[in-house]
Amino acid sequence: MEKTTTTPQPVCAQESLALLNCVAAVPYDRDRCLALVDALRDCITQKVLLTSLLFASPSLLKELSVLDTT
Repeated sequence: MEKTTTTPQPVCAQESLALLNCVAAVPYDRDRCLALVDALRDCITQKVLLTSLLFASPSLLKELSVLDTT
């Protein structure tokens, strides 16, 4: 029997792909692309920084009530 594995999706992959497609589009819509840059940046700050904090200091996250301790 063949075993299948799933590859995890990279962090903020959808936002990155949307920005790449916007930049490559003709005609180039600068305002739309800038909005997508902001969306990617928001994703990175939420997911990547939160993950970094989790590994750096789990007790800090508990104090900030970011983690569900139930």
